[in-house]
Amino acid sequence: MAKTGFAYLLAALFCALFGFVYERFSHEVYSGFMIYAFVFPLAGGVLPFYGMALFCPRRLLGRVSVNLYNAGIAALTVGSIFQGVLEIYGTTNSLICVYWVVGTGFVLAGIILYLFRCFFRKSH
Repeated sequence: MAKTGFAYLLAALFCALFGFVYERFSHEVYSGFMIYAFVFPLAGGVLPFYGMALFCPRRLLGRVSVNLYNAGIAALTVGSIFQGVLEIYGTTNSLICVYWVVGTGFVLAGIILYLFRCFFRKSH
């Protein structure tokens, strides 16, 4: 858990640095999606995984639930960066909503599978 949390911390730092550099060369055009893209790996990765490392036993995690959750956080992060790039460039794309829908769906599926596994393990 702590290794996954650390990987998310590195991802959050990379997103913050990427956003800073991109905005630095964007000719004074800014996007909230680009500036705050680091929040998804920070709040969705670092905090939960370090919290689980401290308070939850490792045996309760399933690989499928973790992979779905990680894919969801990745989709939300990439979607935020892509939305920021489009806003800075001054254009739109109607397919950007796919990132939000798929990312949210994967995160929720991962959480539901995790909770189901916790419930199932405790009842036996």
